[in-house]
Amino acid sequence: MLFIVLVLVLAALGLLVAALITANSLWAWISIGLSVVAGLLLLFDLLRRRKKRAAPAEEAAEDPAEEDEPAEGEEKKPEDVEQTVLMPAAGELGDAEDTPEPQQNGDPGEEKSDPADVAVVSELEVEVVVVDEYPRYHVTSCEWLETRDTIPLGIGEARQLGFTPCALCTPDAEIAGKHREKA
Repeated sequence: MLFIVLVLVLAALGLLVAALITANSLWAWISIGLSVVAGLLLLFDLLRRRKKRAAPAEEAAEDPAEEDEPAEGEEKKPEDVEQTVLMPAAGELGDAEDTPEPQQNGDPGEEKSDPADVAVVSELEVEVVVVDEYPRYHVTSCEWLETRDTIPLGIGEARQLGFTPCALCTPDAEIAGKHREKA
């Protein structure tokens, strides 16, 4: 189909050049007609392809043998039930001490923050840094950061966005300690 359209477009281009050279408008009109035919063929081909893609999806939806739901009066068998493991969102686990911290891709792990330190740092506007694609926030002197590109954030904003403190640089304890020294 595309080959036919290509031939029609080339013929239309040739006729347009002929119309310009000979100053004969008939050739220009024939060129326009061939271009319209080529466009209609492309449209027809597009619609035909969409219909072919939609047909298998409709057949699968109409086929009762492939239904996931059991018939009326039947119960789902254990092998029919799809099991999904959901990871809880940040802060849904309760005590962080109860759950082991996975360390993937060199992630330093989460600081086990003292609740008093968390209360102090959540009220401060101290700047911490985060690394894109990692869930921890750090003080700027953290050794884990090394050559990684960092993004500065206020500690309150970092916590609101779901970042947790780094276990290496312990930003909550360090920032809360510095705040207590000043006060």
